[in-house]
Amino acid sequence: MKRALALGLSCVAALMSGCPRSLSEERARDESYDVVIEGGQLVDGTGNPWYYGDLAIGGDRIVRIAPPGVLAEARAQERIDARGLVVAPGFIDIQSQSGGRFLSGDGRSVSKITQGVTTEILGEGWTYAPTNEKTRRFLEGSRRGSRPEFAGRHGFDAWLRAMEERGISPNVGSFLGGRTIRVYAMGEAERPATAAELDSMKAITRWAMEDGAFGIAPALVYPPEGFFTIDELVEVAAAMAPLGGVYISHIRSEGDRVLEAVDEAIEIGRRANVPVEIFHLKAAGRRNWSKGPLIIEKIDSARAAGLDVQANMYPYVAGSTQFTAILPPWASADGKLLENLRSAEVRKRIHDEVLRPQSDWENFGQLATPEGVYIDAAQGPDAGRWIGKTLSKIAGELSVDWVDAAIEVVLSTETRVSMVLFLMSPENVRSNLQQPWIKFGTDAAGWDPDEATTLEHPRAYGTYPRILGRYVREEGVVPLEDAVRKMTSAVAARLSIQDRGILREGMFADVVVFNPRTIVDRATFEDPHQLSVGVEYVFVNGVKVVNAGRPTGVKPGRALRGPGFN
Repeated sequence: MKRALALGLSCVAALMSGCPRSLSEERARDESYDVVIEGGQLVDGTGNPWYYGDLAIGGDRIVRIAPPGVLAEARAQERIDARGLVVAPGFIDIQSQSGGRFLSGDGRSVSKITQGVTTEILGEGWTYAPTNEKTRRFLEGSRRGSRPEFAGRHGFDAWLRAMEERGISPNVGSFLGGRTIRVYAMGEAERPATAAELDSMKAITRWAMEDGAFGIAPALVYPPEGFFTIDELVEVAAAMAPLGGVYISHIRSEGDRVLEAVDEAIEIGRRANVPVEIFHLKAAGRRNWSKGPLIIEKIDSARAAGLDVQANMYPYVAGSTQFTAILPPWASADGKLLENLRSAEVRKRIHDEVLRPQSDWENFGQLATPEGVYIDAAQGPDAGRWIGKTLSKIAGELSVDWVDAAIEVVLSTETRVSMVLFLMSPENVRSNLQQPWIKFGTDAAGWDPDEATTLEHPRAYGTYPRILGRYVREEGVVPLEDAVRKMTSAVAARLSIQDRGILREGMFADVVVFNPRTIVDRATFEDPHQLSVGVEYVFVNGVKVVNAGRPTGVKPGRALRGPGFN
């Protein structure tokens, strides 16, 4: 107290001589930092109102947050003038598809880090661990190419370590894919699991949780995980409950049976006693748009009853997935899709089922209509004939109906083809953005626009700047602080990541600095490989991966693990 009083009196007497204005400033003079970000508009990720301040990074941590100007005289290796800019926690992508690229491709994830993404969470449907003979055969049959093998009880841990050791710019973590669980135990069979097979599924789920998985992630609209029964899913989910796992799912339907599919997800969480997260929430197909508010009501009702149900989304009216999903799931059972399509009898059965007005599977062609199905990537000798065209245009060129056109595309590419589907209502997108339990994910891999060879969904480049530019600044659909919370601490809390997602002293220094007046997406469906603008600086574990809007190429990312890791 005496020291503070003496300092204050001497400052009054000698203000013009450069005396520090506070004990805080005196402390700052005695400290040294790696980076000081000065005078920014701090949006700390909690949802609290923004405030002006200085932020200092030392090593891989945020070591100081102070009022603006307090760190002006501190020693620092680098200073960033953030006046007029927002300083926020790095964005956490809860639904990334970068697994293949992190394992054997480009670990810089340029299209993601230039959005401000500092952590990518993998796992929807498929993961590259753990492996066995059945998963190896599946990879060969699905033409995903060869991948390193991560067998044994700690295969999931080995996979996470392999991505980190190879070098990645963002951090990475993962759920255990539902397809991986099922294929590991019983291949692509379309039948109930035996007791032994179910035991195998539960065992690898526990292994993955102990290795750091955040939970399990079945994509029930696709074969073979679509062959899971609800009882099987409950048993597998219950196996991870003691280890803090989250049940996160592309639910069984997002279209005609979306309300029933939401009920199923909620029921799995209730019976297994685990939190439930719904991937990329939507009501797909114009005939289902009116169900959007009903989905929200179901989730709110479940939460009011004490069930932990939440969801995430991307801010687009179109989705993207494998083109083979346009055909009924049974056609792909046991890996026999191409064989079935080459049989005239089975092909006719497939053709007629796709055209049937009602079906018990997600009929994407009918939901989007052939005019709303757009091929964005393909491989094979005829790939160039299909890319960038709608299914209706291809049908016209081939002089066949749209189902036969789809079958020809699948055969000519040997299933190596993906599509964009225009399915969602703009009004529902806006409404979903406003829900307090929503979070954001790209559902996309990270790409380098200078090396891209195919079209991609623009969400790979624009998800977060689109929200901040269009829906926060231009339309005022959601406040800035709430949007940032849904990009950061909401995801960290959902996944029990304790040391990221908030600007706070002692947290890891995953930090994004962006211009709130200019941030926006530029990628379109016709020209997707365009980096967003407005993100000026990005730090991952205290290392700058984006400088003045451009990637630096460094790879400081680490593998992050869930609460069951030991």
